[in-house]
Amino acid sequence: MRFTLITSLVASVVLLQGAIAAPHNPLAQVVTKCKKNNTVALTFDDGPYEYAYDLSKALVAAGGKGTFFLNGNNYECIYSDDNVKRIHYLHEQGHQLASHTWNHKHLNTLKRHDLEFELGSVSDALERIAGLRPAFMRPPFGEYNNLVREVAASIGETVVIWDFDSTDSIGATPEESKALYDKTISEKPKSILALNHEVYRTSVQDVLPYAISKLTEAGYELVTLAECLGEEPYQNVGKPGKKDGMWKC
Repeated sequence: MRFTLITSLVASVVLLQGAIAAPHNPLAQVVTKCKKNNTVALTFDDGPYEYAYDLSKALVAAGGKGTFFLNGNNYECIYSDDNVKRIHYLHEQGHQLASHTWNHKHLNTLKRHDLEFELGSVSDALERIAGLRPAFMRPPFGEYNNLVREVAASIGETVVIWDFDSTDSIGATPEESKALYDKTISEKPKSILALNHEVYRTSVQDVLPYAISKLTEAGYELVTLAECLGEEPYQNVGKPGKKDGMWKC
């Protein structure tokens, strides 16, 4: 009986030591909808791209702002002169900048080292270019797992999905995307967190002006993601860096 008790105590100590030695890694929060009523967060993936100016002008003309989830090296290198100008322009117009990873890969297929590169490189780029350390990231294709959330948490970023998809990225016609906006607006949700893409001309020049008009007519305020959540858009805001050898893809 005494031997059994001692063995049990030793086992308990070993288990306790193991728990102390292997702490649970925190997971990033996952956001799927806005918190503030009567708001719409129009978000745009896959930039920086040439249509950033058109999107900004349409939003600003309606008294609104948007959120741009940017890649490091997807359609174009984030460090190109044109993209640096686009990033500064979007920030100066009051839009929110966030991470969409470096190469737009399927994150739930990657190991930790690769995830750290995919997430960290974009955050580093935005800090170098604009002095902004983003507080939010969106996984490409909306794909994530606990390892993705661990890595996002380790660099202080929240994972963002959506509750409305214009489906422009999977070949929807402008008419189909407009119909989706009409249907959602008719259902009168308290708020909308909308997925769109910055790189499709018909979506930017046809669908978004229509959606902006319909949303404002329905009484929604066009705000950034951070505003619709009541949170800060950036972890740090500082001075842009000077272009050097790190500014490359």
